[in-house]
Amino acid sequence: MRDFAVYVSKDEESGMYVGTVPSIRGAHTFAKSLDELRNKMEEVVLLCLEEMENDEIESIPEYNCTMRIAI
Repeated sequence: MRDFAVYVSKDEESGMYVGTVPSIRGAHTFAKSLDELRNKMEEVVLLCLEEMENDEIESIPEYNCTMRIAI
């Protein structure tokens, strides 16, 4: 089992949460709630991994996350 960092933002116009896994091309989705987004992101990542070759999966960086700073 691996952990993947998910970047989450909220679209102010629609109110939808948008999730993206920066280390996996094409891994993004949106949802009305954070719980729904988590479930949908898990599905998206699994689908993306199913389409990838083993060497592509192994080349995904182990550490990829965001940092938040306050200025």
